Amino acid sequence: MSEAEHVHPGADMERFVREQMAFVGLGEVDIALIRRTAPVVLEHEEALTAALYDHFLAFPATARFFVREDGSPDRERIERRKHSLGRWLRETAAVAIDQGFVYYLLGVALSHSHREHGPGGKIPPQLMVGAMSLTQTALASLLEAELADAR
Repeated sequence: MSEAEHVHPGADMERFVREQMAFVGLGEVDIALIRRTAPVVLEHEEALTAALYDHFLAFPATARFFVREDGSPDRERIERRKHSLGRWLRETAAVAIDQGFVYYLLGVALSHSHREHGPGGKIPPQLMVGAMSLTQTALASLLEAELADAR
């Protein structure tokens, strides 16, 4: 796409997400596989989300986003975040590239990248990348453990 044709991602999120899928090589075969394995992932949604937030609480750099002023875990906040992560897992497992979900993704992205307020302040990009890496590793381990070897 030329600079003259550039459209801000927020103006057409469905197009933007489809372009990103093409960029990473996510095609119809991959989408079908994701949807086929979705029940395995969703069966473990609660354990996956709990493990991620427990991991965050184990490190001061990430715990600061989920603790009260007295240093104790903010369980209500953590439960809301788990719920949000669960929604992300469900929608991602369905590969729901519709207007509702892609704009939900935009909202999530903005809340993680542009929020200057709230516990812990702004989330550093390396922590977001690390969180996604942890999530991908957990999903890969789960799928490896639960699915028969196709070879």
